[in-house]
Amino acid sequence: MPLNLDSVGKTFGPYTVEYGDRDVILYALSIGAGYVPEDLGYVFEGADGFRTFPTFAVVPGTRALFDAVAVLDADLTKLLHGEQAVRWFAPIPTSGTLLTTWQVEGVYDKGKGALAVVKGTSTDAAGKPLFENVFSLFIRGAGGFGGSRGPEVVRAEPPADRAPDFRVEHQTAPRQALLYRLNGDRNPLHASPEFAAASGFERPILHGLCSFGFGVRAFVDAALGRDCLRLREVSARFAGVVFPGDTLVTEGWRIAPDRIVARVTTGRGTPAISNFEAGFVA
Repeated sequence: MPLNLDSVGKTFGPYTVEYGDRDVILYALSIGAGYVPEDLGYVFEGADGFRTFPTFAVVPGTRALFDAVAVLDADLTKLLHGEQAVRWFAPIPTSGTLLTTWQVEGVYDKGKGALAVVKGTSTDAAGKPLFENVFSLFIRGAGGFGGSRGPEVVRAEPPADRAPDFRVEHQTAPRQALLYRLNGDRNPLHASPEFAAASGFERPILHGLCSFGFGVRAFVDAALGRDCLRLREVSARFAGVVFPGDTLVTEGWRIAPDRIVARVTTGRGTPAISNFEAGFVA
């Protein structure tokens, strides 16, 4: 079935998401926080300095992704989350109301598939900008409609002439995807063996945004002195399949006083995240 391209460029919303400390704690637990005392500020509302880990932004933003899939008439079994970018304008409160407007910025013809770029911008209830998400969705079999191939992607490649400045290993749990989906991404690809098989996978896979959270947490801990509020922007490409239970290895290189490029691989030696770049307050 061809994609519905009539929605491209139109603005939808705002939709409203109300959340509390339970939601930000659940998110932090679902990306592996809480195993060391230093993580207490993410997982205990009574901790001194209790705060929202910044990539929680993807949780209220995910509705824009699924709304766009519905508007585009895309087949969920053919959908792959290709890339993700988040930009922050202010710290995310530990509870409150978020208003999000979104649009499909473009749908590009990649031959064997189509690439849909969806942008969602979120504010607090008073209209103060907090963050924006950009989701790039690859829809297999939806290409060949004669559209533009889209802009060329600038790759954030790690330096080839030196070792990484840090290396962090995180062990994901066999139940990691079942925990992460409680944030609201209930795509059955991450829970149902039958749906995973119909989508071409041997078993349910881990959410790309879960691996993304693990990776960002790794370089916040290793390179930003655990000060997550220094983050300003992160972008990443989901480069391979991660299964619940895999080890995630994040390696990072500081390429400027306020920028890091990184990559995430699995303990099986396969790529997980590439083109991984972060901007932060130096």
